[in-house]
Amino acid sequence: MVLMVSGALQWGLVQLPWLAAALLLGLALKPMLAWAMLRSEVQAVEVALGQSLDAGRQRLAMLVSRDTTTLSESEVRESAIESLAENLNDSVVAPVFWFVLFGLPGAAVYRFANTADAMWGYRGLRNGVNWEWAGKWAARADDLLSWVPARITALLLKLLVQGVGYNRLRAEAHKTPSPNSGWPMAAMALALGVRLQKPGVYVLNPPGRPPEPRDTISAQKKASKVVVVVILLAQAAILLIASFKS
Repeated sequence: MVLMVSGALQWGLVQLPWLAAALLLGLALKPMLAWAMLRSEVQAVEVALGQSLDAGRQRLAMLVSRDTTTLSESEVRESAIESLAENLNDSVVAPVFWFVLFGLPGAAVYRFANTADAMWGYRGLRNGVNWEWAGKWAARADDLLSWVPARITALLLKLLVQGVGYNRLRAEAHKTPSPNSGWPMAAMALALGVRLQKPGVYVLNPPGRPPEPRDTISAQKKASKVVVVVILLAQAAILLIASFKS
């Protein structure tokens, strides 16, 4: 259904005059990206931490699925930066990647799979319900569709890092259970020179220092540079798609 509706929408738009088609394609793609909201939520966690640790924990709970009630100040900040890096891929790079390849249908199918994974792709209990039976297809689809974009996100972030080789990035990325999310998170940890961890699960860039408030700002700036590059690619794809007529 998602594929059919998005395909029909794109077909209808490219029948319009070129400028109108390009503008409307851009508007149709925009809801599939969530950079402004992501950046705002991460900054809100930092602001809340400035008020109190409990406020920071509560604000972080709106952004991540993990239990935040026992996290330290550093761990709250680490989790927020990790979420920024991971969702830089999920909310910007991956949808644009699939849009460049397949237009609106590609971006729409990716966002559907990613959203379904976020809602149902959990192992064990979440809010008292075992979602594993319903979430396997969503998790597998999201893993497959995110595989290439996650590595592109990491490589774009790696361009901001001086003296860090690909092998080091790969070694850090493989520390996480996810086949994809570790790549942008490891790249961000290396770019900032900080340690990012999920207690009891993994530690990325162990020699790094604990992140400070300035690192949250720096992470947003580095991610914003990646967004600029990706949006330029999306605009080029929009212009190309708008030029096609059936």
